[in-house]
Amino acid sequence: MIRSSLVALLALAFRLTAAIDDPVRVDSGLLSGIAGSSPEVRVFKGIPFAAPPVGDLRWRPPQAPAPWQGVRAAGKFSGECMQTPYPEGSIFHSAAQPMSEDCLYLNVWTAARSAGERRPVMVWIHGGALTRGSGSIPTYDGEEPARKGVVLVTINYRLGVFGFLAHPELTRESPHHSSGAYGFLDQVAALEWVHRNIAQFGGDPARVTIFGESAGSWSVNVLVATPLAKGLFQRAIGESGGCFGRTPKLARMEEAGVRIAQSAGADSLSALRAKPADELLKVQGGFVAGEDGWVLPKDVHAIFAAGKQNDVPLLIGSNAGEGTAFTQPSVTAESFRERAKGFGAMTDAFLKLYPAGSDHEAWDSQAAVIRDQTFGWEMRTWARMQTATGKSKVYLYYFSRVPPGPGSARYGAYHASEIPYVFHNLNPGRRPWEAVDRALADTVSSFWVNFAATGDPNGKGLPEWPAYQGKSDLALELGDHVEPRATPHKAALDFFDAWFSSLRKANQ
Repeated sequence: MIRSSLVALLALAFRLTAAIDDPVRVDSGLLSGIAGSSPEVRVFKGIPFAAPPVGDLRWRPPQAPAPWQGVRAAGKFSGECMQTPYPEGSIFHSAAQPMSEDCLYLNVWTAARSAGERRPVMVWIHGGALTRGSGSIPTYDGEEPARKGVVLVTINYRLGVFGFLAHPELTRESPHHSSGAYGFLDQVAALEWVHRNIAQFGGDPARVTIFGESAGSWSVNVLVATPLAKGLFQRAIGESGGCFGRTPKLARMEEAGVRIAQSAGADSLSALRAKPADELLKVQGGFVAGEDGWVLPKDVHAIFAAGKQNDVPLLIGSNAGEGTAFTQPSVTAESFRERAKGFGAMTDAFLKLYPAGSDHEAWDSQAAVIRDQTFGWEMRTWARMQTATGKSKVYLYYFSRVPPGPGSARYGAYHASEIPYVFHNLNPGRRPWEAVDRALADTVSSFWVNFAATGDPNGKGLPEWPAYQGKSDLALELGDHVEPRATPHKAALDFFDAWFSSLRKANQ
């Protein structure tokens, strides 16, 4: 009798903690997942959201995935999209993973116990300069956010030359007279998949938050701007990346694509499509969000200025040490002052903000320029433009916590250092994390989850985070202390306001 009662109690406890039952039906077939490290979490890896973009589908918009028969095992990540990994010694280096052009897959973590729960959904878009990264990097493990109440999705999208090549022949074959935005179209396709299927995992398709860092934040910025993503998400989080500065037009992107084709030894689009993927990797260049005429009918700045963006609540910000990982040891006072001449009549004002009296001072100034121009200015501009032309609130942050461990004195609160705190994934083998780090990770991840649930990061037991207002120009510092403060480096951000304004006027 006692034994049977114990079995019944254990069965009840399992039902109260176990995640959603397998198999889960999505529009292509049935899926079976695997248990997370916590019994209440179920994980589904390597789910196809589009057909493999290979052969004639290379450099075409994503197509629907083929249906399958029976139950598809979803226990392993797919290969990463084609890329050249970060070199050893880079702070962003990670172990090499299998790669393939067949890479349009996503992953789901859920602690929902039934399809009817309708939990808020968070869709992560990885960074990596649009040339590197994947949704399977261990730091992006979604178990902790799932335990806090969201359904967490990570995605892959085509990278580099495979995802962002523009070319006159590609433009001519497109019914939209566009090329160069295939990676962004992959992201839209993944969000469409989420909209159709996430309820089966206990998610709410009417409460989807897109969030990303660096190029993932560029992507979020583009998705907020593009009419193609209208209605596919209800909130957006951008970490260290926006596209309000210089945006190339399609003709310039096509010129770069022609040079890439010539470098690959291809004299036609068919010859380029016939090239092996490994060969194309050798001719990669830099890629940015461009005004392609379809995904971005105008540049991001113009879309926001006209109030044509997808008007959703925003949580955005940048880090105190954004530039440290990108500043080369070769920077000297002479080279820095020579570069400063590019600001023309504004050079003297620039050098007052960023002095270069010695090589050491020049290195610090170069890191500060990257922090302010590439990241801080973009995020404050995003906040200001949304508050000027949109109705939804903005929450601006400034991440200043220096992760402990090797390199902390050199790198500080470096680019991407907030990500382990966002995912609450402080891997004990990676750094000697301290109590303040664990507390901050709990706070930051709670802010992000609250925002996904309601559009407001505030919640019980958390420091108050006021919505951004241009007049007060406050950001919430996320560091050793969590409190509102004046947006840092205001004089520098104001300088870049004037600089980019002059560039736009010159291009009119």
